[in-house]
Amino acid sequence: MKRLLSLLILLILVSSCSKLKDNNPIKLEGDALGTTFHITYYDKNQRNYSIQIDSLIHAINKSLSTYLPTSDISKINQGDTSVIVDAYFEEVFNKSEKVYNTTKGIFDPTIGTLVNAWGFGPQKTMAHLNQTKIDSLLQYVGYDKVKLVNHKIIKSNPGIYLDFNAIAKGYAIDVLGRFFETQNIATYLIEIGGEIRARGDKTWKVAIEHPNFDGSQTFQASINLNNESIATSGSYRKFKNDVETGKKYIHIINPKTGFAVMSNLLSASVIAPADCADVDAYATAFIAMGLEQTKTFLKANASGMSGIKVFLIYSDENGSIQTFKTENLVLTKID
Repeated sequence: MKRLLSLLILLILVSSCSKLKDNNPIKLEGDALGTTFHITYYDKNQRNYSIQIDSLIHAINKSLSTYLPTSDISKINQGDTSVIVDAYFEEVFNKSEKVYNTTKGIFDPTIGTLVNAWGFGPQKTMAHLNQTKIDSLLQYVGYDKVKLVNHKIIKSNPGIYLDFNAIAKGYAIDVLGRFFETQNIATYLIEIGGEIRARGDKTWKVAIEHPNFDGSQTFQASINLNNESIATSGSYRKFKNDVETGKKYIHIINPKTGFAVMSNLLSASVIAPADCADVDAYATAFIAMGLEQTKTFLKANASGMSGIKVFLIYSDENGSIQTFKTENLVLTKID
């Protein structure tokens, strides 16, 4: 469930507190987790934390990257049962389990075998996928088939392939944010591959991209973040066309069916005063659910997901772009 990159772009930094006006922000950028990062923070001592940020990103990669053959997750996927996982792995594992249970299995990091089969992962693509082949792969899917016991991953089937790519970017952002907070830096914005965590005495304005299938970039709306995280997942850029059937297959796979057929839900943005890892996971789950199931889910879980805001972009029966938002979300239209 590798995520779509750069759906969110920082537009304007709007200070909401006069005491920040004379404090010049520090801005850092670079590469991370197969994409780019942009960080803005306010530090009265003007400290540069580039080295520490690179070190933390390296540690997260070593733990969670399926694209790094020597990472802990890659070793586990290769059948190494001796791996002692670190605190990063354990937290992501536990967060994923919570979202898996809440979404009744729609968010499922054991979907890695299917991700590879469809050609969206680091392993070899399976040719001519059909129902029979998909059914044979579904035996390896199910987060209830893996356990974390004494810092080790126990798999009920050795063929299970873990893939935390749908939550890892958001989690990396949280780790960097927590580091800043240990350094008494309270006001910051961290963006990796379009996912964002914003904290402090400041309003941060960001834009949500309009779904353009031709590769161009325009924007649907902007929102203000106030001590919130935001993640967007989409189906309109990263997809494959089946030359035989003409169907489009997206990079987000439904773990219930094993298929990656494009639905009418094109983009899902999730905003909440929570960790970025959490909104990252839910944004992916909503794309897998589709429009109507997502709306049903939001209604059913309204009491248990306090503060969550959602913005959905979808295509109606006539092919026209439409939107849906939760009542608590305030948007500014971009002309």
